[in-house]
This record gives sequence, structure tokens and C-alpha cells, in this order.
Amino acid sequence: MAPIEASGTSADDVHAGYVDGNALAGPLSEVFAVDVTAATSQCATCGCTGPLARLHVYRHVPGLVARCQQCGNVMVRTTRTRDSVWLDMSGVASLAIPLGGT
Repeated sequence: MAPIEASGTSADDVHAGYVDGNALAGPLSEVFAVDVTAATSQCATCGCTGPLARLHVYRHVPGLVARCQQCGNVMVRTTRTRDSVWLDMSGVASLAIPLGGT
């Protein structure tokens, strides 16, 4: 049985209608100077690690909601207003951003 989130939604219910984490590239490019979709994230809930590009991103809400590909819990939320980008990464335990260079 899939775990039930506080919203009453099970992890199985959230696996329909998403795109991959590459959908975060444009919005997050306004905040980060590197392509953050290549960064390795760790889910604060289940510990699953992998590139941000593997997250399940939902676009049919105000902004973007990125969920863990394993447990379905929210890892990243972002939305843009006229003069700000709001970024909530409270579901990410860690983020390792690869640096170009030597």
C-alpha cells in the first residue's frame, strides 16, 4: 500500500500527469548560475538520491511542484511573480551541484 501524505494523496496517485525534472531548468536558471538539473538531490523523506532531472514535475498548479521519483513526496516548489522567484526546497536533504573545470 502506498504511503498517504498529509494532503490525503497516496504516492501512487501522484505518478500520473508529470513531466521530468528538466522542466525545472528554465525557472531555476533565474536563480542559479549553473544547470541545476544535473545536481544530485537527496529526498529528505526517503533518502533517495539522483539528479534533479529525474524528479516528477507537475505543472498544472501555480508554479512547479517536483516530487521524489521513489516516494512521491514534495522536494521542490517554485513559482515566479512579477518581480521575484519563490523557491522552497524543504523536501531536499542535500543538493550536490557539479562544478565545471579541472
